[in-house]
Formats: sequence, structure tokens, C-alpha cells
Amino acid sequence: MTKLLVVRLSALGDVIHAIPAVVALRERYDEIAWAVETPYRELVEIVAGVRAIPVSLKKWSFANVRAARNGVRGFDVAIDFQGLIKSSLLARASGAKERIGFASQYIKEKPASWFLTRKVAIDPSAHVVDWNLQLAGVTMPEVDFAPFAKGELDSHGAVVLLPGAGRPEKMWPVERFRALAERLGDRALAVWGPGEEERAHAIGCRMAPKTSLRELAQLLKTASVVVGGDTGPLHLADALGTKVIGLYGPTNPRRNGPYSQLQRCISTYETTKRMETIAVEEVMAMIE
Repeated sequence: MTKLLVVRLSALGDVIHAIPAVVALRERYDEIAWAVETPYRELVEIVAGVRAIPVSLKKWSFANVRAARNGVRGFDVAIDFQGLIKSSLLARASGAKERIGFASQYIKEKPASWFLTRKVAIDPSAHVVDWNLQLAGVTMPEVDFAPFAKGELDSHGAVVLLPGAGRPEKMWPVERFRALAERLGDRALAVWGPGEEERAHAIGCRMAPKTSLRELAQLLKTASVVVGGDTGPLHLADALGTKVIGLYGPTNPRRNGPYSQLQRCISTYETTKRMETIAVEEVMAMIE
């Protein structure tokens, strides 16, 4: 029996982008487990169909590191989709003799490659989903995210606005969202995550309640259109088959855009790289 450890700890969009490769790998291995931050455990188990090993390494502590190390032991092969020192150390802690990851020129923390036994070169011009497929040596499989959406919350075909993002420079100005919401009227619905409630409230339109990740998926699944920057919920909406409009400035949509809807991105990446350069009129025209 050949056992594979997958390492992609976070964040939401990155986990979503790794799922197709892991689904395709299920045909090659007798058992696959995925080391992932605890909030994404259900997503991995339900959509990727593999066992999750929940870890908590965003906040470093001896107890968290020891629990993660103990949880990943006993594998034959490990694939590090993240390319960080902590992810490559987990791959090494697994005991896997074969440890696969990206070649050093394609990762953020170069020393992470020291712990790999096989370093894979990929096409840097491709989308990150394709990076992961190339790393795993597989082709795109059929992946169904719909079973992950759960709950009684329903956006009733609204235009969902996502005001948040992982970094401030990825956020479209809140006053632009407010102007867009005024144009949309009752169709606008602001959806928010941890630390984003105040920003969502400032848009001045209807607000979704606090949601779990699966409830968020249900809201996104039932929307008519989802508008947002380079953020996990935008990628989740795309994966669920909902129409999206991606707003991109500092990140390249060809690499980080909504994978199946790259043609629905409004981007200043090739010009100013600034989110405030994206006009409300451009977004409204694409919505309509």
C-alpha cells in the first residue's frame, strides 16, 4: 500500500486551486491524506475526497508544531504544493523517502527546496491550478464543489459583493463598492468574512449574516453574479459554477484569476496595478 501526504496548509483560494490535482492523484495512490489548516478540513474531505490532517500552524507554538509533526508521520510519498519552509518540513517529518515540490525559482521561501528529493519545473506563465497539475504530473479531472455548499442561507439570485481580500492592496476601494451598490439597488448583497464586517457595512447595502465556510458556499452558489478581488470566496464562487467578475490590480489574473472565467476579469495588472484605477462603470457594464 502506497501512502501519499499532500501539504497545502492555506489559504482558501490556494486550497481550492490544489484540489483538482489531488482529485486526479486519487487514482495513483492507495491512501491520500492532506495536511491543511483546520478551517479547510471539511472542504478537503468533501470535495477532494481524501482524509484531512488538520493543523494549526498560522500561530506558532510548541504544542501546535508537535501535533502537526505527529499527525503527518508514516507516508511513502509527500507532495508540497505550498513551497514554504514549514510546509516542506512537514513533508520531511512524514518520513516519506520521496518528497516532491516546486523548483526553487517558483517558490517564495527558497530554502524550502532543501528538504525535497524531487524538484519540478513548471510553466511560470500558466495559472496556479495548472502549476499544481504539472507538479503532480496529472491532467485536469472532473471536480464537483456543489456538495460542499450547505445551509439555509440563500442569496436569491443577488449580485454578491465581496469587499474583503487577504491584503489591502487587493481590495477595491469601499467607496467604489458603495457606488456600485447604489447602481444595483436591491440586487446588491455584501458578503463578508472574519475582520470584514465593518468594511461590508460601509458599502451601505443589504448585508449577509455571519456565515460558516459551507454557508458562504451556499450564498455564493445561489447568487446571480459575484464581484470581488483576488480572494478565496471569489475562487470558491467560480468553482461552484457561479458567474463572477474578478477585480485585479497587483496580482496577475492569468496566474491567479478565477480559473474557468478568466475572460470575466477587469484588470489593471498590465498598467497601473492599482485597484482604484478600476471604474464603477466598467464593473456595472460587465454585470449587465
